[in-house]
Amino acid sequence: MIGILDYGMGNLGSVQNTCAALNIEARLVTTAAELEQLDGLIVPGQGAFRDCMAHLQEHGFVAPLREWIVENRPFFGICMGLQLLFDASEESPGVTGLGVLPGTVRRFEADDTRKVPQMGWNRVEWMLKDDPVFTSDLNGRHFYFVHSYHIPDTDLPWAAGKSDYGHPYVSAVRKGRCYAVQFHPEKSQKDGLQLIKNFADFVDSGNASS
Repeated sequence: MIGILDYGMGNLGSVQNTCAALNIEARLVTTAAELEQLDGLIVPGQGAFRDCMAHLQEHGFVAPLREWIVENRPFFGICMGLQLLFDASEESPGVTGLGVLPGTVRRFEADDTRKVPQMGWNRVEWMLKDDPVFTSDLNGRHFYFVHSYHIPDTDLPWAAGKSDYGHPYVSAVRKGRCYAVQFHPEKSQKDGLQLIKNFADFVDSGNASS
């Protein structure tokens, strides 16, 4: 069973509908106690970094999420679900993220050719080979983005995918069984559906439970 974390901040309906369309067994999770019943976890998110962390704290999810990732259980973060993995964000000075990945999320700089937020389709190039979720058939495909903040350093070991918006930035990460993407696969048509299916297959596989 895959859980979709409901902490009051996220595009839950689209993610639920995507799972249903793919015949993925998934349900909303509203309490930390329910996490023990799950094989994998999807964490969507939209809105401000401060608000998302406040809602996670209010629902009692901060420590359990850190524990989930430290225990190397299958995790898939979407949009803000990626940014929350980091120490902090320029969007919300003084607010601490989950801190399972080092670094600070930075704001894009707008110019005459580039608007902020980035909104629309952009190419993603995988930086990993033979990955069971970020599979080679999806390398170079376009996915749908809506965001003003990003991780600029593509040289760090957890960087798994990169895109370009004025300069290269991290659009996907992997640390063990923790995956996250800056884009919205649930809004990215067939390639996005394939990515979510890849994660569900990964959860069902021996690789995710070993």
